[in-house]
Amino acid sequence: MNLVREQIPVLGVDATPLTVGELIDVLAAFIDDGTTRTVVGHNLHSVTLTLSDSWFRELYERSDVVLLDGAPLLWLWGRGRKPRPESDASLMAYRLGSTDWIPALGTVPGLERIAVLGAGQQANDGAVARLKTLIPGAKVVGMPGEAWNTAKEDDAVAWLQAFRPQMVLVGLGMPLQEAVLQRTLEALPPAVYCTVGGAIEQLAGIQRLAPRWLGRMGLEWAWRLMLHPRRVAYRVFGEPWVLLALLLRRRLGLRR
Repeated sequence: MNLVREQIPVLGVDATPLTVGELIDVLAAFIDDGTTRTVVGHNLHSVTLTLSDSWFRELYERSDVVLLDGAPLLWLWGRGRKPRPESDASLMAYRLGSTDWIPALGTVPGLERIAVLGAGQQANDGAVARLKTLIPGAKVVGMPGEAWNTAKEDDAVAWLQAFRPQMVLVGLGMPLQEAVLQRTLEALPPAVYCTVGGAIEQLAGIQRLAPRWLGRMGLEWAWRLMLHPRRVAYRVFGEPWVLLALLLRRRLGLRR
């Protein structure tokens, strides 16, 4: 499949809009190829980091796939796309959070070794067990990511070098998971590295997913705010103003 980057109007960032089926085909090609690949996702938080941090922007620019993971980005892309998606339902097919495509990994031919990096011990164990049921016959191993530090990062690199996975789900939270990949990717064995945020806890059933109707309305932020007010409050109420300031500064700079 020819992967095409498309610009998101207003925000000035690029993404690789794919449906679940299209992504599975891409992952199958990556697994067959056997080289190092990265799959990341764009939401308003990642857009803010892309516009403010050069290292983060560099990782996204060199990633093989940048999924649309966020209703505002999806809507802006849909409005600017030619031809536009036929309906809201067809547009929503391009919004891919990690828990939208991970359950389909069992249909990726040749996927036999998966590493799960991140979350606490209980969540990591639960996600590993769930993946074993989703991908029968695959060897799935995990390493928790709590209390992350330099020593643990070195241990993770050595662990992955020994296991030689085909796919690694990196769920350390944004932007730590991206920083770890940026620092260590050259030392890591060839595999498809996917940043998945809180999906490890969600796969394990520890963190509840928002109802799908909330996702279709772009209100998942309200669900996360209700469940984790301290963790999410700044991203909901503070970060949008930071993003607005970055966009204004970028626009004024372009005009000059």
